[in-house]
Amino acid sequence: MLEYSFGTVNLWQMAVLAFCAVLIGINKTGLPGLGTLPVVLLTLTFDPQSSPGIQLILLCAADVTAVIYYRRHAEWKIIFRVIPFALLGLGAGHLVLRFLPGNHLPQLIGGIIIALTVLNYFKDRLLKHIEAGGLPMASAFGILMGCTTQIANAAGPVSTIYLLLMKLEKHRFMGVTSYLFLLLNWIKLPIFISEGRVTLDSFKLDLWVLPFLLLGGVLGVIFLNRIPQKKFEFLLQMLILVSAAVLCFK
Repeated sequence: MLEYSFGTVNLWQMAVLAFCAVLIGINKTGLPGLGTLPVVLLTLTFDPQSSPGIQLILLCAADVTAVIYYRRHAEWKIIFRVIPFALLGLGAGHLVLRFLPGNHLPQLIGGIIIALTVLNYFKDRLLKHIEAGGLPMASAFGILMGCTTQIANAAGPVSTIYLLLMKLEKHRFMGVTSYLFLLLNWIKLPIFISEGRVTLDSFKLDLWVLPFLLLGGVLGVIFLNRIPQKKFEFLLQMLILVSAAVLCFK
């Protein structure tokens, strides 16, 4: 048994954390739609107050490795367009956490993701009226990314839908995603520390599973290099729907 200030961590919890580290590694380097599953697993396994902080430390580490690998594939025009609105979303998410009961947050995020998934289904009609790379789309999705990542580290499906609308090639897709979340998650880190959601104990706990995070990163790269573009996009859309359903019924 491992003792930390937020409670006793048993072998089952460590096994779940190691599995989530693998999933986060895969999510960051090969399958961005996978990111909601660790959110749910860690919430069910650990104290809901500490689980977002435990996950954020792993996300920050995984973002660094993803940026190192995909640094040449970034589309800075897209990143700079979205980031200012995502920062506004971080502030909005902070306010939501203060005033909305915590037990309603997963359902709220799940509902938003389902609505955006329906929007993505009609993207061809939508793009006749709104430019995918335009300011209205970037502002709406940027604010939603910031809000959902601040609330529950659950912005992956939102960013995935936006970048699918942009019709990016899979490596460019990963390059944009890597830098977006490197910036957002590292900006969030001091906020989570000030809120008490990231502690020295959670940092020590995550050190045990860093090798599993790296393993997941390698598996993600192998997967991305082997999957065709069309299958990549289809799989992302299926994972978005599953993630939204899990959050809604959590």
